[in-house]
Amino acid sequence: MGSGQVTDWQGKHVTVAGLGVSGVPAARALHGLGAEVTVVNDGDDARAREQAAELEALGVTVRLGDGETLPDGTELIVTAPGWRPDKPLFAAADRAGVPVWGDVELAWRLRGPDAAPWLAVTGTNGKTTTVQMLASILEAAGLRTAAVGNIGVSLLDAVLGEERYDVLAVELSSYQLHWAPSPRAHSAAVLNLAPDHLDWHGSMEAYARDKGRVYEGNRVACVYNADATGKPSTEDLVREADVEEGCRAVGFTLGAPGPSQLGVVEGILVDRAFVENRQRNAQELAEVSDVNPPAPHNIANALAAAALARAYGVPASAVRDGLRAFTPDAHRIAHVADVDGVTYIDDSKATNTHAAEASLAAYDSIVWIAGGLAKGATFDELVGGAAKRLRGAVLIGRDRALIREALARHAPEVPVVDLGRTDTGAMLQAVQEAQRLARPGDTVLLAPACASMDMFANYNKRGDAFAQAVRELGA
Repeated sequence: MGSGQVTDWQGKHVTVAGLGVSGVPAARALHGLGAEVTVVNDGDDARAREQAAELEALGVTVRLGDGETLPDGTELIVTAPGWRPDKPLFAAADRAGVPVWGDVELAWRLRGPDAAPWLAVTGTNGKTTTVQMLASILEAAGLRTAAVGNIGVSLLDAVLGEERYDVLAVELSSYQLHWAPSPRAHSAAVLNLAPDHLDWHGSMEAYARDKGRVYEGNRVACVYNADATGKPSTEDLVREADVEEGCRAVGFTLGAPGPSQLGVVEGILVDRAFVENRQRNAQELAEVSDVNPPAPHNIANALAAAALARAYGVPASAVRDGLRAFTPDAHRIAHVADVDGVTYIDDSKATNTHAAEASLAAYDSIVWIAGGLAKGATFDELVGGAAKRLRGAVLIGRDRALIREALARHAPEVPVVDLGRTDTGAMLQAVQEAQRLARPGDTVLLAPACASMDMFANYNKRGDAFAQAVRELGA
């Protein structure tokens, strides 16, 4: 079970850690290959019991409410990406010499001999949007493709399904990369790096190291953010990666591009990386107005997607057509309504400080609705950078005190409403308070900079509650 392909799964004892979107397809696939599969899961709720019943009907063993002990005879663990590396199950596996793979590692190893190459995207923010833009560009070039991975479409299903793909646009989280030492992408991008999930990874260095794995073994291009500051930068991760001979570092920038970069010149997205004589020549790809929405962070996403598509050899016209055809996900800088001259924007997907920073930078005068689960984040830099744009702030959720304290330090003149409620009805009150603080021309922005699970099932539900509250104002 070392680094080579496993061709014979018959009778192999495999433990799948966790049910959910990755565990269930993994258990099904391994069972179908003839492995003896046991699924262990921490939770024992109605959803888990339903999934367990489906798997048990196939002949898979499921242990609910016990994800800590290693089942006897286990030869391999396939883990859901979110399971923390410090869990007792993995310590037991380490002692027993049992390898641990994630679902991405499993998918990579189960690919056929003529499998579609991967164009991979990771980063703290913008992954989903970039992967969807990339898939749209590849489709515009007439290629059979799909946006898969951390985006909610199982990589295993894409690899083992009937459909034949030319190339896959693959979103990879830091969790998935941690458990995936083997994948080798055709080309890959790290969009940005900011502190996130540090409670899981243990340190910024470990987080960056896991992100940087996406560059290992790249064949054509390692795409990095040439505008990024901070250490390590995405360019540092490219330097440290062990890539194939001839693989190039390709930067993207919101400024004018140098050779081997993509960038912006007078409202045009321009390629100086994948052209003849890049010292002198540049290829126009699309107009900034082709990007939806044309906010700075989203133009950066479009440039990264374009770089990966161009690395794969698509023509410039497909970049333009693909960007024009792309529509962003709900809850990502979504315009909800204008009420009494005030614009209401739902960016519930801004679940960390880096995403909220991009969101806050897109508007001039903001009443900010923020708060939730901080996941170990600090807010001084975010608040300091946005202070001059803030008309007011309304704070919700469990860790709102951390944001309140940062506001007191860096924006003491900004009025703050602190809502002590964490029930879902608090969102209506938050929107009403924001309306009270706002003036015509302002933007009320839901960009929580925090996860949602203290109050809502997920960020979608949080965004829905915001939109519903805004509609009630309008009514």
